This record gives sequence, structure tokens and C-alpha cells, in this order.
Amino acid sequence: MDLIITQELARARNQQDATALRRAYELIKSANLGKSELDPTESFSPDLFVLCAEQALKVKPLSDWLSLAHNEPVPTFTSLGVNGTGLGWMGHLMSVVSIEMTKLASPVTQSAFILGIFLPLPGFNLLQMKEPEISEDCIQMYFKVKAPITQFLGRAHLCRAQLCAPQSEENVEEFENCVTQYMKAINFAKGEPRYYFLVFNASVLYWNMVRPFLKPGYHHLVIPSLSQIITVLNQTEEEDKEWRAELMLELLECYLQAGRKEDATKFCLTAAPFVRTQVPHKYRQMFSTMVRYEVLDDLMLREDKQQSIILSITYHINSLKAILLLFELGRLCLTLKNEPIASDCLQYLKKMETEDTGKLLEMEGLECELDALRLGSKLKMYLRGAVEEQLLIIKRMDNILQRAIRLGNPTTIHVLCTAQWNICLPLLQHNLRHHLRKPLTNIAEILEKVDSLMILLRCQVHMEMAYIEQDDDRVEPAIEHMQKAMRLDSLGIYRDKIKITYRRLQLGTMLYQSPDRPEDKATMAIEQAKKATPKDSARKKRAILVNAGLALAPDTFQIVLDSENESKVSIGKIKGRFTYLCAKARHHILSVDKAAGHLRRLGYENDKDRIVIWAELAKVAWQQDVWDVCRTASRFCLLYDNVKAKRSTKLKRGRKKKVIEGSMSDWAPSDMAMHKQMPPDLLRKIAKVLFISAEATVHLLRSEGVQLNNQAIPPEDLSQHPAGYVPEPPESNSEWITYRTWIENLSQYAMNNWMRAAEIGQELGESWIVQNAVVYVLNHNRHLILAGRQKELVESLFHFLSIIKIVGYTEDSVMLVMLCNALARGLIMSWIPTQTPEKSKKNVRPTLVHGPLESSTLSDIRAAVEVCEFALNLTNGNVPEDIVPTNVRQHLIATWVKAKQLLQQQIGQRLGTDEQSTNEDISSVTRVLVALEMYSCNGLGLMDFTVPPLVQVVKMASECNWSDHLVELQTLTRLTHFAYMAHDHEVTMACSQNATQMGLKHLRSFEPSNAKLAAEMLCMVSCIQGRSIMENLKGRKQLRLAAAKAFVESARFGGLANSNSLVMMAARHYWNTWLPLLSSPANRKKAKASLQRIISIINKTENKKQETDKTLPLHQWPSADFQTGGTGPEIPFLPGAEDDLTLRAALYTLLFNSHADRNDWEMGLKVLDEAVQVLPRTAHRLLIFKHMVIVKAKLGQNFTMEIQKFKDEKESYLASMWYRLAQNSKTVCGELSCYQNAIQALQKPENNWQKVDYIMEFSEWMYYKQFPLDDVFDHLDWAIEILLSMKPNEDALEPEPKKEGQASPAQSLTESTVPSNQTASLDQFRSVRQLEALARVHILRALMASPSASSYEDDCLMAYSFFKHILQISLTEGVKLIPEKNLQAVSSQLLLTKKEKEKEKEKEKEREKKEKEKKEKKEKKEEKKEEKKEEKKEEKEEKEEKKEEKKEEKKEKEEEKEKKEKEKKEKEKEKKEKEKEREKEKVKDTKQISTSASNKPPDEIPTSIGEWASYSCSEDLLHVFKQDKSDCTINSSSFQKPVSRSEQPARSLPRGWQAQLPSLKAAAGISLADVTKEETGRSFIVSVKGEQLSTVSTHSYKALLLSTSSFFQTAASVFKKPPPTASIPRYPCSRLGNAAAC
Repeated sequence: MDLIITQELARARNQQDATALRRAYELIKSANLGKSELDPTESFSPDLFVLCAEQALKVKPLSDWLSLAHNEPVPTFTSLGVNGTGLGWMGHLMSVVSIEMTKLASPVTQSAFILGIFLPLPGFNLLQMKEPEISEDCIQMYFKVKAPITQFLGRAHLCRAQLCAPQSEENVEEFENCVTQYMKAINFAKGEPRYYFLVFNASVLYWNMVRPFLKPGYHHLVIPSLSQIITVLNQTEEEDKEWRAELMLELLECYLQAGRKEDATKFCLTAAPFVRTQVPHKYRQMFSTMVRYEVLDDLMLREDKQQSIILSITYHINSLKAILLLFELGRLCLTLKNEPIASDCLQYLKKMETEDTGKLLEMEGLECELDALRLGSKLKMYLRGAVEEQLLIIKRMDNILQRAIRLGNPTTIHVLCTAQWNICLPLLQHNLRHHLRKPLTNIAEILEKVDSLMILLRCQVHMEMAYIEQDDDRVEPAIEHMQKAMRLDSLGIYRDKIKITYRRLQLGTMLYQSPDRPEDKATMAIEQAKKATPKDSARKKRAILVNAGLALAPDTFQIVLDSENESKVSIGKIKGRFTYLCAKARHHILSVDKAAGHLRRLGYENDKDRIVIWAELAKVAWQQDVWDVCRTASRFCLLYDNVKAKRSTKLKRGRKKKVIEGSMSDWAPSDMAMHKQMPPDLLRKIAKVLFISAEATVHLLRSEGVQLNNQAIPPEDLSQHPAGYVPEPPESNSEWITYRTWIENLSQYAMNNWMRAAEIGQELGESWIVQNAVVYVLNHNRHLILAGRQKELVESLFHFLSIIKIVGYTEDSVMLVMLCNALARGLIMSWIPTQTPEKSKKNVRPTLVHGPLESSTLSDIRAAVEVCEFALNLTNGNVPEDIVPTNVRQHLIATWVKAKQLLQQQIGQRLGTDEQSTNEDISSVTRVLVALEMYSCNGLGLMDFTVPPLVQVVKMASECNWSDHLVELQTLTRLTHFAYMAHDHEVTMACSQNATQMGLKHLRSFEPSNAKLAAEMLCMVSCIQGRSIMENLKGRKQLRLAAAKAFVESARFGGLANSNSLVMMAARHYWNTWLPLLSSPANRKKAKASLQRIISIINKTENKKQETDKTLPLHQWPSADFQTGGTGPEIPFLPGAEDDLTLRAALYTLLFNSHADRNDWEMGLKVLDEAVQVLPRTAHRLLIFKHMVIVKAKLGQNFTMEIQKFKDEKESYLASMWYRLAQNSKTVCGELSCYQNAIQALQKPENNWQKVDYIMEFSEWMYYKQFPLDDVFDHLDWAIEILLSMKPNEDALEPEPKKEGQASPAQSLTESTVPSNQTASLDQFRSVRQLEALARVHILRALMASPSASSYEDDCLMAYSFFKHILQISLTEGVKLIPEKNLQAVSSQLLLTKKEKEKEKEKEKEREKKEKEKKEKKEKKEEKKEEKKEEKKEEKEEKEEKKEEKKEEKKEKEEEKEKKEKEKKEKEKEKKEKEKEREKEKVKDTKQISTSASNKPPDEIPTSIGEWASYSCSEDLLHVFKQDKSDCTINSSSFQKPVSRSEQPARSLPRGWQAQLPSLKAAAGISLADVTKEETGRSFIVSVKGEQLSTVSTHSYKALLLSTSSFFQTAASVFKKPPPTASIPRYPCSRLGNAAAC
């Protein structure tokens, strides 16, 4: 019973199964009810009551809580079921909890704190009771039985305490009852040390229950029980002292809140020493409370504060009563954006006891400002969540302000109104300010009600209210606010701005009147254009804006506007290639020049109003994308910028410093005086218009198809020209030069606008204008920066940098670093060698001697170093506000190191860091990055840096505190690369593993663009890892598999990076790794899974759109570093993967072969279908179709569509395909059709050899399939006719390697001119190949016919004649090729007598015997020496140990046996050697017999049958046959069919076939001595090398023997090594089948 209940409870607990809990409860209840004293077997442990009760409460057992408290980490908020976002006040509570938790170091205190916070909350379900009835029933049953006193008694009390826990702080009785149960458990547990853990757990659960009572008015209820629990914990000496200190602090707070200061003083006398000694980090909090409430004597507190500076500061802050000072300090911190100190001031203000309601409201207002400050960067980006949170803060602040209004304290009202205005300032944008109508209205009304003297604030509020009302078309309220602002602006700060806005509002009220002034007309038109909706047409918007421009400049606005009107362009009668472009440029230039005359005629009347109106017109046109009106209005507005007008000429491209110095000298004195009189507001307007004008000009350039600062590209000439027409180069065409110059001037005009805006920012001292100008230039010239053309921007960038140094910058260090980096790269890019020297490819790289650089070069590079060092020193971390992201600083470091290399200056041991740097994190990262850049610069033909060891750099990188995980991953990747280049396998593997682990950890947390870069780096890391493994393979197959796995991971990461080049790079390495193993089906099976993954990745990446990389590369010069995007070192292709498409086809073919190894043709066909669908329509798919038709033939499916893919191929290739299909077809009809198609496909004469082979093969197949013999002989006769009608092409070139089924060019034949009806003479045939083929055909005829047939003997004799003629031709031609010296040597050898040869043999034998005797003597001497040594050892052993004599005797016997065995083995070796010598002598004898029979010169050919039978070729002739490639001798080119026995098809062959078709099979290795006969009556049994052949007649045997004996001997010597298997087509001779079956 116990076991069953325990299992159910375990299931309920582990699987959260309520049903299992219910079953356990039912078992417990039924067993308890049916229990009898007479039947004790049904009794069970009462501990199960408590376990079931705890599970019903969904509470972990207290032993588990103990382990959680001491071992497990605190559960996160998500695991507790509470989400901190999107829950309103709950989210706010979460933020508070997270802050408070950081103060609790112990896991126990954190657990108790979390549980105490969230248990009382509604909806919190972690520990709430789901089955309280079950728990209560189980506890009642437990107390009814007489259970033994164990820990479960205490646990039962704890369960009962949780059951009676109070639901709210109002239930005091429930609280006291619950406390009683907890105290029972504690009192029970404190008596036994083994139950002390129950005391601790009870304190945790008690704290969870008591948290709702820690409110004002309820603290006195907690004091009795909490003090008792602390006392018991002290008695039990609980190990978690931090938990005891936390409870003591809470008890002290309860005493003070309850007004029991005396008890608090007594308690502190004992608690303070404990906290100070045992938990010192908590004593500061306790000391602060004691000082604030003056719990202890001041002398005691002063003694404590002298022991620590922190306590001293805490003492003075808490004893200071100047609340106003804290308020002022907090507001100052908010102004300086120092959040930590402002937060501390607010906390101390809250802890001070004050009953001043005004101060409390000010505290709340300060808290709102602090919350707004915390939004910080999010609000700067105007993120939706940040804006919404800011609006909530404004709403809270408005409620506080309303309470202050009811309070009526003017000081508080002014403070809160100022705070509200500061909070509203970031949202005063045109699209957000409508949210601020209510709070700003309240500010304006209350300040007006109290008649506040803060007139500047009131003026600003009324102006913003007027703009808000104007946006909503509420003109009258807007006018009222503007009038109030006008009255409040007594200093005239906003006079012009208010006047213009007020006039515009007044014009809005004139519905039925037309204003007289042109400025008013233009203003009305602009206001009307602002009211346009997105549904209005672009033509309508443009017409209204044009009317505004015409009102201001009726004489010239339309002319300037038409400068971009193509219909106004006049081309003329003569039309050339560039005529229209030239006319367009001239028309634009002339039209734009008319604008200057307008200002000369008009003068400076109402110039301020007109500047504002022109600027407003340009802004509205820019907002509505009416670009031509925008550009025209901008030009008219900028006419008033006299300095700009004087500087409109193009800047000369000279030295940067000269440009900067002369920038102000170009201004005339009168213009300078006039310009200084322009108000700052108008200058800001001019600057904004300059930005708009430059952007509009860039838009015009793009409409012409040109990027900013790019050269115009000549259009393609599409006109028709007569023959012999020579096009004129565009560079010499005046029209094209005009157009190109106009484009260049437009680019320069846009750049001048941005530069002029920066100068205005310098004059006004406003850095934001300068920074915006720099951002515009960097963004719109990004294509130049990415292309490495920063040199073209050097002048402008130098100008901007000089202005920034004067004006300064605000919170935009990133912009400054990017500016300096672009400028420095522009200065050094032209001096960096573009070609990578070959020495970088060598292992030993000598240091080159560099000559002195030119002065101009040195000045540029030194200026670059200065710029880089200026930015690096600015962002070294000494000033926290100037810290930039690591990836931005990394580019600057790379530029600085490269400049130092060009200056030939070494970098010190500190690697570019300053000793006075206060930020060690940035310094350590900088040292690592500088070291890596030094490595990347070495080995490129320039000065090599003295670099630290790579192991040291790896250690430095591991010790860095990286703020940017992407840069950390890049650093590890670069370390992996450099370690691989240094052939340090261990460091390579360590760095690659670290990089992979780190990258996988943070890959999902990156932004999409950064995630792509991270995936690229992980791809490179895995690839380098695999390559390093391959280089250190040393024949270990397991490592090769590990390398293949690394390449698969590389392909996976390449797919994540959406980079097809990286995926294919990994796939090539994968192919090269597996290639040596792919010949084995077992290895192909192993590679199947990874192969499928590789193919899937390739297909997915191929289908995705390849995005162009728009990130700035770290190195824009030759570097020893790795390159992403597949642009690294070229990977050598191994066979089968010459390019990407071939590789993909090979991968699919390999996957198909893995299925074919298991005869899984259906899956193989699916793979081929997928390959056809995925691969592009190129010739690479032919291999796939080839396999597809063969598989379909095997499966008996229709392959008509697939075979049509080969219709455009050569007929030899098509025929070979049909031939393969015939071999793989299942049905006889299919085979017959395929054979016929293969033969019919060959129609050209050059394919006759292949056609003959297929006809002969087809004849064999027909014979095997028992077709009529007449049909078989007809096809063989057809082959004979084709062979007889061919003659060799004498002019053919040397043979080349041929494909399967394709004839060799050397043996290509042409149609013979001899008529087919004439009888051809044998002497006419000089082609060995032709004769051999004819012999084969006749032998086939003889084999297929019966010996009694009339044609049998004729075919045998014909074969004999052809073989004889082959030998005659070969000998005749071969002798001609033998050198004369060899002929003389041969003749002299013939004169040697047998006796001389015998003497030479005897001498050789004697020499061999002498050598053997010498060897034997040496062996005997060695044996004697060994025997002597053994004897000496034996004597010593006999003297020392007499007992081991028997063992020694045995050893001697064994040694004697071993000697005898050695002698036997030696004798056997001698016998074998003698047998070999005898065999050699036999072979020599046979040769001597044959040579004796043909003891003639090589140029004499045998004439009689006997001479032919005993003739053998000389070695010189055999050597000639082996070297010759012509068709007139026996060689590998003239004999296309011989193959070795190991290459024969594994099918049964008919007996005699191997010997009787020597040119097809085993002609090699058969000599005359191997051919034997056995006469059996009228026939002979022919055997070759002991293998019995077919039985033939005596006459046929003689003919065959005579015709083949000498041929065999000659061919055997020539074909000792068969031709390469690649050029030998498989010949399925098994089609003849078994002789018995035939």
C-alpha cells in the first residue's frame, strides 16, 4: 500500500498530475477508514498523510525548500509565472523587486523576499492551494492517528499554518491562529538538532505570510512572533547569518514604525554587534536607520562612524536636516543627467520624516523627472514604447500638479510647472505635440492664475500652445495664445518668430479677402498646401506650391522651375549621340542663372520675411516630394546667403590646410558685415534650407542615373551605322564633356551646401548643425566610402573636422570617429600597394628594405596618424560620455596601424594604449585589436611589425571584458585564422571551439544584420577548423570524418548568413575531404546524411535573394586577414567539382549512388528528379539525365522524355546512352529496341568502329536470346561489310583519350572507294585494327555455327589468314622502326653458340654458390659467438643456482629443436630457389628452341607453317610494338579490346571463348607453351594454361593453332600491361551465355 501511494504522489509531483494526487488521496482515505486493529496488514505509514497534504497545497516538501535555500539559485520571474512587462502596476513592482533583490546576496533571503512579495498578489499561482480540502482532510487524519514523533509532525503544523493563512491584513484572528501553528512547529523543532532545518523553513514560510502586515498600523502585530523566531534562530545558531540579519533589520523597522523606540534601543544593543561582525555589508543599512531615528546614543554612533568612511558619510547625510539642500542637489543631478546621485538624493528625501505636503509633492515630481531621465537614449530614438512611457509620466505629473493647485502653495506650483515643462520638451515635435494640449494648458492656466513672474516660461508655453491649436485648424485660440506670448516677450527674444506666426494666423482668418502683399499671398498658398491630404493628387499639390513661388518671384520663378522641364529643351536639327544630354545641361545652367537677377532687381526689401517664406516653401515641397519646386525655392532662398553666393564656385583640389585657411578669405568685407547683421534664427533657417537643397540635388543626380560625386556614364549607342564606322570616344566629344561637367558641378553644389551649413553652425556656435552636416556627407557618400574612394572626400572631411574641433560636439562621438576614420583612410589609401607580393605565399619571409618616402607622401600619412590618434585619445574611456562602441573604434584602430606601417614606425609593447588610461576594459580590448591588426599587416611586402606571440594574444583576448559580442566573435575568428596560417593546430582548434561556442550562445540575440555577419564568421571558423584537421590528418580516417563534419557546420552557418559563395566554399571542402573514401559503398553510406544536409543547404541558399553587403569592411587594402563572403584563398578543385554547377551535379550523383548501393532505385529516382528541378538548364544536368534514364530502364518505366535531352549531343554519345539502356532494360523488347536505336544513331563514317562493336554485341545478344541464326549472321555480315568498306585515314593526328564507345581519332576510318561487289585482296588491308576486327567477326561466326556447317572451316581459315597478315604487317613495319645498332647487336647475338651460353650459366651458378657459402659461414660464426655467450651465462648460472639445471637442459633442447627447424626452413628455401631456377631455365630453353628454329635476322618473315608455329619476336620488336602508336603494328592503339582478367565482367563465359577471341580478352600472358592438345579420335581437346577449351575438329584445331600460336606469343609480350581502364569500354561478352544453354 505504501509503495502504491508513494508512486502516485511522486507522479503527481513530477508530472503535475492532479488525477494522480486524487487517486493517492482516495487510497489513503479508504485505507484509513477500513483499518482494523485485528487486521494490521492494512496499516500504512502516517507520514503519507503529510506528504499528500503538502502535494495538495502544491508546496515543495520542506526538505526541498531547504535545498533550494542552500543550493539552488533563485527562480527567475518568468519561472514564477509573473511577467514584468505589460502588466501596469505589476510591471512597476517588478522593477522595484529587481532593484531590491540586488541588495540580497544570499539565495535564501532572495527566495524569501520573492515569495513574500508575490504570495499576497492576486493571480500568483506558484504556491497557492489548489486542493485545500484534500490537504485539510489529510492533516486531520494525521493528527487523529497515533503517529510517531518525527519531522512530519512539524511539517504537519506547517501545512496547517498555511491552510489557515489570513487572506488579508484585516483578518487579525486568522493571523494569530496561523502564527500559533508556526510557533508550534518551531517549538517542536528547536528541541532536536536534527530538526533545526524545520526552524529555518518555518521562518521562510512565516515571512511569506507576514509580508502583507508590514504596513503602517500593522507592524505591532508582527513584533511578538518575529522576535520569538529570531530568538530561536539565534539559539539554533542558523548558518545563514545573512537571513538572520535580514529578519533583525525588519524587526528593528517594526519597532520604530510601531513607536516602540525603547525596545528598538534594547534590541540594537544585541543585534548591531551581530550584524557588524557577521554580515558587515548589511550594517550600513542598519547604521543608517539608527542614525536617522537616533536609536542609540550619539557617542556610540560617532565611534562607529570613525571606523569607516562610508559610515561617516551615512552619519552626516542622515543627521543633516537641510531638506532643501537635498532637493537642490537632486535637481542639479537631473540637469547634469547624473542618475545615480539623483536617485540617492530621492531615496534619502523619502526616508526623512516630514509632514510638509508641498515637499512630499515635490518629491513625487522629482521622482517623475528621474523616471523620465531613465528613458534616456530610448526617447532620443523616439521609440514607441519610450514615447508612451513618457506620456504616462506626463500624466502622473499632471495629477501631482493638480494636487499642488488644490494645496495652493505657489513655490510648489512653480517647481512642479517647471518640472512638467522639462518633461514635455522632448515631445514638442510636430507629430507628437498634440498629446501635450492638456498638460500645457494646465501649466499656462495655473501660472496665469498665480500671476507668475516666470514670463519666459509662460511665453514659451503659449507659443507651443499656439502651434498645437494651429495644427488642429483652431485659428482663434492660436491667435489668443500668440497674443499672450507677444505680451510676455518683453525682452524681444522671440519677437520675429511671434510676428511671423501671428501674421500667418491672421491670414488664415481672411477667407474672402485677397492680401495685397506678395509675401502674404505666398504665405496663404503655403498654408493651403500644408492642408493637403495624402489622397490629393501630386499635380494639385504642385500647382499650389508653384503659385506660392510665383507670388514671390513672378519674373523668374517659372524660368528657374522650367530648368528641369524636358519639354523646354531645344535640341536643334543636328542630332548626335550626346546632343540631348548637352542641350539639357545647357538649358539647366542658363535657366538657373536667371535667379540671381531677381534679387538684384528686388533688392533686400522684406528680406527677413522672404527668407522665412522661401524656406517654408522649400520645406513643404520637400515634405510632399515635389522636388523641382523644392530645388527652385531653395535656390531663391539661398540667394540671401551672400557668403554662399560668393563661394558658389567649385573648390580647388589642393592641400587641405590651404582650403581651410582660405575658406574665410573668399568673403568680401561688405558681405561679411551684412552677414553678421542676420539674426541667428534666420541663419538657422538658411542652414536647414542648405540641407534641403543638397538632398534635393542628390535626388536630381539620381534621376540622371548618377550617384553623388560619381562620374556620368555614357549611354549606349543604339543607332544604326554603316559598315566601317568607327565610334568617337566620349572623352573627345564636346557635348559629352558639357554634360559630364554639369553633373560634376551638381555634385559639388550639394557638397558646398553641406559645407556652408557647417560654417553657419560654427558661426552660431551650435554643434548640432555641424554634426548634421557631417552625417549628411557621410551617408550620401557611403558608396564612395565602401568603394575605398575616400580620397575624393579628403578636402571636405578635413574642413568638417577643423570646424568640429572649434565648435566641439555633443553626445555624438560615433560620428566623430567615423569622420576621422574616413579622413584618415582617404589620406593613406593612395599610398598602399595594391598588389600582394608573392613572398606572402612562402613560409620564410625576409624583411624588405624600404627606401625613404616622398615628402608629400609623408605629410599625408602623418596627418592620417594624427587624425587617428586624436579620435583614439578622445574615446579611450577617460571621459565616459565619449566612449564609442567597440566595432566603431576597431575600424579606427585598423587605419591607425596601417598608417604606422606606411610610416615604417614600430608599435610599442603597450600596443597603442596610454599608461594614464583609467578604463582598463577599453585598454585591454585595444591591445588585442592592435595586435591582430599588426598580424594582418605583416607579410605584405611592407615593413613587418614586431608582434607578440600568438599564444599571448589569445590569452589577452580571453582576459578582456568584451562589451560587443560581435567584435569578440570576430576576434576569435581572426585568431583562429592566424593560428591556422602559422600551422599551430592546437591553438587553431582551441580558438575555433571557443568562437563556435560563443557564437552559438549569442547568435539569436544579434540584430538581423549583425546575425548575418556572425554567421559568416562562424562559417569561416568551422571551415578553418576542418582545413586544419585535414592538414594534420596523418592517415587517420576518424579525423577525416571530423573534418567533414566541420565543413557541414560551415555550410550550415553559410546558409544562415544567406551567402551562396560561403556555402559552396564549404561544399567544395566537403567534397575534397570525402573524395578519397567515396569508392567504398560503406563510406558512401556514412556520408549520406551529411550529404543530404549539404544539398538542402545549397538549395535553400540558392533560392534566397543574395543581398549586397553594405557594411564597411574592416580592411580596404591587401591584408593577411581572413575574408568573408567566399573571397578567401582559392580552393583547388579535385576531380568532379571543377565549378559550382558541376559540384552540385556531383553531389546529387553521389547521393544517388548511395541509394543505388542498396538497390533502392525508387529513392534514387526521387533524388534525380529533385536534381533536375533544382539545377539550372545547362549541360551539367546531362549526367543526371543519364542516370535517370538508366534507373527508369531498370524499373521498367518510360524514359522517352529523358532520352530526348540528349538529342543535341554527338551521335556517339547518344548511341552509348542507348547501349547502356540496353544493358539495363528488363524486357527483351526493351533491349532489342535500345540496341537498334544505338546502332541507328551512328550514321557518320567516323563512328563506324563504334557501330561495328555494337552490331557484334547485338549479334551476340540475339544468339543468346535464341533469335534465328539467319538474323544473327546477317548482322555479322553487315559488320563485315562495314569493315571491308573502310580504310584508315592516313592523315589522322596522334590519338587522344577517348570517351566510352567513341572511336580513337588515330583509327578513324573513311568510306572506301572500292565497290562492295568486288572481291578485296588481303594485301590491300594495312590496318591492324581492321584486320583484328575482321578476325573477331569470323571467330564469332565459327562459334555460333556448328562444326559440321559449311562455313565453319572457312571462318576459321579466314581468322587464321587475318592473324597471319597482322603478324606480317607488324613485323614488316616493326623492323623498319628498329635502329641499326640494335640490328647489329641482334645479329651478333645470333652468332653465339650454345656452349658459350652454357659456360655463362655455369659461371653464374658458381657465383651464386660462393655467395651462399659466404652467407652460411657468417651465420655459423654468429651462432658460435652466441653459443659462447650462452655457455658463459650457463656457467654463472650453474655456480649461482644449482636447482635450475633441469630447466636449463630443457632450454638447450628447445634451442636445438629451433636450430633444426631453422635448418629445415633453409633447406626448403634452397629447394624453392632451385625450382625457380629450373623454371627459368625451362623458359630460356623454350626461347632457345624457338629462336633456334627461327635463327634468322629480324627483318626476315617466316614463310612456311612450321616457321610460323615456332616463330617468336625479338625483344627489340616487342619494344617497338610497346612504343608505337600507329595502326600498322600490334599495340594498345590498334587493339582496342584486350582487358586484364581482373577487369572481366563477373558473368559466365562460354568455354573456349577466352582463348579463341584473344584480341578481346586474355591475349596477354598466353604463349605457345601454354597451348596443349589431347587427341580423342577425330577431334582434339584444346587447353590453355590447363584450362580446357571447346572440342573442335582436327582440321579446325590445326588452323586455329597455327593462326594464333605466334600471335599469342607476340601479343602477350605487348600487352603485359593492359590499356587504362578509362579508355576501355566494358564489353559484355556474357551475352553468349553458357555453352550448354546454347
